[in-house]
Amino acid sequence: MTVASDATGHQQQVLLDELSINTIRFLAVDAVQKANSGHPGLPMGAAPMAYVLWTRFLKHNPRDPQWFNRDRFILSAGHGSMLLYALLHLSGYDLPLEQLQRFRQWGSQTPGHPEYALAPGVEVTTGPLGQGFATGVGMAIAERFLAARFNRPGFPIVDHYTYAIVSDGDLMEGVASEAASLAGHLRLGRLIYLYDDNKISIEGSTELTFTEDVAGRFKAYGWHVQPVADGNDPGAIGAAIEQARAVMDRPSLILVRTHIGYGSPNKQDKASAHGEPLGEAEVRLTKQNLGWPEEPLFYIPDDVASHLREAHERGPAVQAEWGALLARYAEEHPTLAAEFRQWLAGELPGGWHTDMPVFEVGTSLATRAASGKVLNALAPRVGNLIGGSADLAGSNNTTLKGEASFQSETPHGRNMHFGVREHAMAAALNGMALHGGLRPYGGTFLVFSDYMRPAVRLSALMHQPVIYVFTHDSVGLGEDGPTHQPVEHLAALRAIPNLVVIRPADANETAEAWRVALER
Repeated sequence: MTVASDATGHQQQVLLDELSINTIRFLAVDAVQKANSGHPGLPMGAAPMAYVLWTRFLKHNPRDPQWFNRDRFILSAGHGSMLLYALLHLSGYDLPLEQLQRFRQWGSQTPGHPEYALAPGVEVTTGPLGQGFATGVGMAIAERFLAARFNRPGFPIVDHYTYAIVSDGDLMEGVASEAASLAGHLRLGRLIYLYDDNKISIEGSTELTFTEDVAGRFKAYGWHVQPVADGNDPGAIGAAIEQARAVMDRPSLILVRTHIGYGSPNKQDKASAHGEPLGEAEVRLTKQNLGWPEEPLFYIPDDVASHLREAHERGPAVQAEWGALLARYAEEHPTLAAEFRQWLAGELPGGWHTDMPVFEVGTSLATRAASGKVLNALAPRVGNLIGGSADLAGSNNTTLKGEASFQSETPHGRNMHFGVREHAMAAALNGMALHGGLRPYGGTFLVFSDYMRPAVRLSALMHQPVIYVFTHDSVGLGEDGPTHQPVEHLAALRAIPNLVVIRPADANETAEAWRVALER
């Protein structure tokens, strides 16, 4: 299949867009069918918005997936993972077609839900709905803080967006509501989410459970909200993203009305398109309906391959331009540039532990009080140590004295205020760590680690250096009663693979606990 050479320039682009979008759709359809397992519906419906974002807006370099100043893209609806794998392969990332053909197979780079560090270009592990949404808020926080710290007139060395595709299920989850409220309060303007509004959940229509005014809810949170009536209109999608990028004082939600399983004669707009293969007969009918060849499977037209691999050529040039800017920045601001490189490398500065206190043996000092003293001794030397508490800073002793609060008016502030949003705090800390350049921490009572557990587990799965400060860790809390007495919580945390749990018994052990945490 090729784009007709006798068509006008506009006609050729329209045909190429359609051909590219259908390529993404059928890579997903074929992979799910071959695996006899997976979720074809979302990629079929969301392919146009993903295509527009990746080809017209997303700043990235497939040859260097970890380039710092790239835009971040999160597929929060991780069950639609084949959408992401198709985009990565077609854009020229080191993800061969053979890996798409091994979708959901043991040992492949293409598991059923995206896993961080397994396939290049996957920014975060997603699958538990709502987590990607909230993690993206943390990435936007990191971008805002680092830009305030390092950017200087004429030198926007930290200058990128965080994008995500989110689903009905994401928006139903409480963690997304917590994170959306926080993002609206912080006015995170470089945060743009495309909502795959297909009105279908596993049990049927969202009319069964989800009839709220989503646009109204997000406007109330302080978000910039736009509808796109036709999820198959690349022009309308592109215009909405363009407008969202221009709004710098609010996060943006673009509600894109899509059709799950688009193109399937018997499964479009049905729950059966969500989490099971279409079936061989329905695959054939869908290909016939959209004018796609039935064979070969995993077909990629030459025109599409050339078009989408333009990112493979464009990316290095964009990165080189940024590298030249960074070199000029280093000449003008050598001290800042050295610190910037050190933070991005995850290195601790020389002598970082010099001022750590040593407590007199036998001194009666609560470990949470000792932790606060250690934290404030570390903060002046470890400038990228940033964090706070879920509205318990005074009890957790997580406040950095003399530092401003991180707010929209003071984005250089290192004291985070997450509010009574433990789950969103943990997920946002993941995003701050994944973004790079920061050493984030967050505090609450140990008993409330239950509220954070899904995000803590993901952090451990991704091997992220997030530091959790859990205080009030004894049944000796007494007066607060059994709701605040963490009987089983220590064992529960220690059961999480890859999570290092340290319970210091005195002030000096607390200091060593901070040393261990920062050196990991």
